[in-house]
Amino acid sequence: MDQSIKSKSKKLFVAAIDFGTTYSGYAFSVSQSWRKVMACHWQGGGLISHKAPTALLLKKAEGSDPVFEAFGYTAEDRYATVTAKKEHKDYLYFQRFKMILHEDCEVKKSMECTDITGEKLEATQVFTHCIKYLKDHLIDKINEKFAGTSDKDIEYVLTVPAIWGDKAKMFMRKAAMKVGIEKDHLIMALEPEAASIYCQHLQIENLRDPNASVMGSVSTGTTYMVADLGGGTADITVHKKCIDNTLEEIMPASGGPWGGKSVDDKFIDFLSELGGKDVMKLLKETNMEDYVEILRTFERTKRSITIEKKGSIFFRIPLSFVELCKKEHGMEDFSQVILKSPHKANVSYLPGKLKMTADFFRGFFKKTTDGIVKHIEDLFNEEAVRDVNHILMVGGFSECKLIQKAIKDNFPEKRVIIPEESGLAILYGAVYFGHVPDAISRRVARFTYGIQTWPKFDPRVHREEKLVDMKGEKRCKDVFFSFVQKGEQISNSFSKSQIFRSLHTEDAILECGIFISTEKNPEYVDDASCRRLGSLRVSLPKVSDATQLEIEETFYFGETELRVVARDVMSDLSQDIVVELL
Repeated sequence: MDQSIKSKSKKLFVAAIDFGTTYSGYAFSVSQSWRKVMACHWQGGGLISHKAPTALLLKKAEGSDPVFEAFGYTAEDRYATVTAKKEHKDYLYFQRFKMILHEDCEVKKSMECTDITGEKLEATQVFTHCIKYLKDHLIDKINEKFAGTSDKDIEYVLTVPAIWGDKAKMFMRKAAMKVGIEKDHLIMALEPEAASIYCQHLQIENLRDPNASVMGSVSTGTTYMVADLGGGTADITVHKKCIDNTLEEIMPASGGPWGGKSVDDKFIDFLSELGGKDVMKLLKETNMEDYVEILRTFERTKRSITIEKKGSIFFRIPLSFVELCKKEHGMEDFSQVILKSPHKANVSYLPGKLKMTADFFRGFFKKTTDGIVKHIEDLFNEEAVRDVNHILMVGGFSECKLIQKAIKDNFPEKRVIIPEESGLAILYGAVYFGHVPDAISRRVARFTYGIQTWPKFDPRVHREEKLVDMKGEKRCKDVFFSFVQKGEQISNSFSKSQIFRSLHTEDAILECGIFISTEKNPEYVDDASCRRLGSLRVSLPKVSDATQLEIEETFYFGETELRVVARDVMSDLSQDIVVELL
C-alpha cells in the first residue's frame, strides 16, 4: 500500500471498538501517523491478550434499571465472588449475547438479552453498558499518552460482521449513540473488509508462511477469499485488488454460526451428557466461580490443542461438578458416572481431573470445522470464485491450529495466508478504515432493496386481489419498487433518489417503509422472500395542503450501512433520516 496515503479523518485520532461475541477490545492511532496502531493489554484468568471477555455484570437497583458493576475479566471474577457468597441474585451477568443479532429478521427495539441464570433485560441496555465501558476505557488510555483528549477529538469505528443485516447494524449504531458518540463521528466497519485493508499494509515478516508475500504485493486484478473466523460467526467474502490499490467486493459476505463459541457449546453439551442435563444449570446456581473456571480452562486448552497431539489430555474439573454429578446419578463414585455415560470409551477420571484422548477432544471442533469447510467448498463452486487461489484467514478463531490445518488439507491447491496476529487484523484494520474509508471501492448488494408503491392497476401485470380503489382511481397495492438488485455491484458513492408526496392534506409526517428481498425481482412487498426492514419518518413543514409538498429521499447503498437523506424540493432543506426499527 502506498506509504504516501494520508489520513482522511478530520479528527486527531481514529479509534476502533471491536465488539465481539466472546472477546472485545479497542485500538487507536493518531491521524498524522495513522499506521502506528496502539491497543490495550487485558489480563485475567491466566490469560493476557489485546481483548477482554465480552462479559457484563450489572447490579439490580430497586425501582430502576440495573447499574453497571464490571466488564471483562473483572466481571467474571466479581460474579464468581458474589456467587461464592450466595449474593448473586442481586446481580445480572451477561456473556456471549452478541449472537442475538445474527438473525436479522429477529432484531427489534423490544429485543431482550438473557443473563446466565435466565433473567431478561432490554438488549439496548446490555449493549449500551458494554460500549460505554469500552469507550470510557479507551479515552482514559489515550489520555495516558495524550493528556486532554476528549470525545470531540476522536472519530469512532465500530466493527460488525459483514453477514449481519441492516437491522443489526442500525441497532449497534443506536446503542453507540446512546453513550454519547455523535452520529457524524461514527462509522461502521465490516469485519472482513477491515481485515483485508489491514493485510494490505502488512510487512512480509508478519506472515507465518515464509513463502507468502505481503497482500500488498499481490498483483492488481488478483481476487482472494477472506475467511473471518471469530468467536460467534464465520464471515466469508471475496475481494479483488484494483489498479488504484482499493479493494472491490466480488461476492457478498456469507457464512454461519461457526465461530469459537460453537466449539464451547459442544464442550458444555458433553459435560451435560456426562453428568446429567441439569448439572450445568445447578453448577451455575450453586458454584458460579467453578463454572467460570471450567470455561477459562477449556479456553486455554482449546488454544493449545494441535493436530499432532497424541495420547491423553488432562482437564482440571472442580469438585463441585463431581459432587453434583454423583448426586444426580445417585452414585458414590464419579468413575461410575462416567461408565454410565456414552463417553466411557474416551473419558476417565483421576482426582480433580478428567482424562480424555486427544482425538476425543479434537472432536469438539468437528461440527464447526465441517461447517466452515463445506461453506468454503460451496463458494468455490460459484462461477465468480472458481479462479480464486488465495485464502486469507483472519479473526481470533483462525489462530486455532485445527482450523488452519482443516483449511489447508481440504484446499491444498489454494495458497492460505495467515497474518501473525490474525486475531487483531480486524481491530487494527478498523482503525485503518477510519483513516481511509474509501479503501473499499465497490460492494455487492446482499439483498434487493425497495419501497412499497401503489401504481395504476394493470390487469395484464397485477394480481386481481391487489386491486384497490383510491378516490375513484384503480390502483395496485403492495407493489415492490426496486432501487438495488441483489448481487448488483455498487460503488461506495452509489445512491438512488425518489420523489414522495403525502396522501393527505393534513399530514405532518411522511412515512415510508423500506423492504428487502432475497430474490432479484420481487413483485410485491408481501412475497415470501420479502420483509420490512424499517420505516422512514420525515417531518413535514406546516402548510395548508401537505399533498402539494415534494420530498426527495436519497438512499445511499454503497456504504457499510444504509443511509438516507430527505430534501424538501421547494425549500431545498435537507435532513438525515434514521431508519426506525419495528
